[in-house]
Amino acid sequence: MRILVTGGSGFIGSNFVRYMLNEHPDDAVINIDKLTYAGNPDNLKDIENNPNYSFVRGDICDPDTVDTLMQEQRIDHIVHFAAETHVDRSITDGSAFVRTNLLGTYTLLDSALRHGIDRFIHISTDEVYGSTIEGSFKETDVLNPSSPYSSSKAGSDLLARSYYVTYDLPVIITRCTNNFGPYQYPEKLIPLFITNLFEDEKVPVYGTGQNVRDWIYVLDHCHAIDLILQHGEVGEIYNIGGGVERTNIEITEKILEILGKDSSMIEHVKDRPGHDFRYSLDCSKLKDIGWVPKYNFEDALGKTVGWYIENEWWWKKLKH
Repeated sequence: MRILVTGGSGFIGSNFVRYMLNEHPDDAVINIDKLTYAGNPDNLKDIENNPNYSFVRGDICDPDTVDTLMQEQRIDHIVHFAAETHVDRSITDGSAFVRTNLLGTYTLLDSALRHGIDRFIHISTDEVYGSTIEGSFKETDVLNPSSPYSSSKAGSDLLARSYYVTYDLPVIITRCTNNFGPYQYPEKLIPLFITNLFEDEKVPVYGTGQNVRDWIYVLDHCHAIDLILQHGEVGEIYNIGGGVERTNIEITEKILEILGKDSSMIEHVKDRPGHDFRYSLDCSKLKDIGWVPKYNFEDALGKTVGWYIENEWWWKKLKH
């Protein structure tokens, strides 16, 4: 395979690039990334000289850039991560989210159609379903996004599906819960809290901290995408979740415990506007094709805390 990974210098994308090069040494992985604030060349420093890896700095919203890349690199599969993803930033200014998440996805789909791509994996989020007090969302449930971020992702999901329905483009959509692990930009909850506490700064918890998220270690997500790339059914949607639901305050307390800090380091702040209370996914369809998470949550969280402590060189310059 010759796989184009969009946004491959971001958090999940870079972990996926490394995962695929390790698991499939005969495949070529081409990474296109605009290198916005969250796209970081340091994320792939260890594999930049791998002969099966190549990097192109470019904007997925530019049709000429995308078309040239498709032709020159003879792309046959696309895994589309590239997106603006931080909810708080979308609330402040949603324009970049509309541009990248909608126009960027359209540009890729249109080019993929013209170049006869074998598979287009569109990476989405559980946030498109909105919030639920009880039960878990299935892939067939109605989309009910709350933020400009999740609305732009829901729109891109519908665009991707339309290219399957209208043009028979072999699209598969994945929707995943909250990821954590190495190389995550330190604006997201887990790396922000780890790095704040490392620097003896308080951690900001929205409202009461009772909002619930399902957590998955990033390499379990990578494994799921790989399985779907190989064995998923074209035209389908697959939920991906770790099955580990925790309140934000529980996550906070666990990180405090690992780092030997107490609750005086918690600062409760005004809640986010439109803050979804709970996300939960039914992942039966994915498990039916053989996926199970490999990483225990507590062990993976401890491993993640250790990675940030040992790699201050990576995150320090991003925060300061």
